[in-house]
Amino acid sequence: MSDDGGGYDGGGGEDFDQYDQDHMDEDAPLGEGEEENGMNGVEGGEDGIPPTSGAKPALKTVASSKGKLGSRGEKFDKPNEVKITTPYMTKYERARILGTRALQISMNAPILVPLEGETDPLEIAIKELSQRKIPLIIRRYLPDGSYEDWKVSELLSEGIDT
Repeated sequence: MSDDGGGYDGGGGEDFDQYDQDHMDEDAPLGEGEEENGMNGVEGGEDGIPPTSGAKPALKTVASSKGKLGSRGEKFDKPNEVKITTPYMTKYERARILGTRALQISMNAPILVPLEGETDPLEIAIKELSQRKIPLIIRRYLPDGSYEDWKVSELLSEGIDT
């Protein structure tokens, strides 16, 4: 019985195994664009993009010698340029960094600070963050589709409750 009270029992009475292999016609012609395995293209759609429900596929990126360019030619990554986002770490970034690093430490990743009796991975991650030793990079996406990569050691974390 389902939770909606409609009395629908989930269709358990239907038997999908009623047809044997003899009933399936292997010589039937394939539909337009179909392959033997039932997939279109490499990943089920044109150009390896999975098919969607009528939505247009995401913009493709084109590699160039100066970085990645979008379909309109705008730069997606800005190496060695002036950053426009704030240099302060947000509380959300801090939470994700500490959680990610604590998980890495609990899975036996090398610890980058000297221990003074700490055994909790979260405490060790907090100590690594305070000494700016966490080897992670934060990617901040901008409204125009570009992004900035910040090393944790570059971000200021003053003013965030510890």
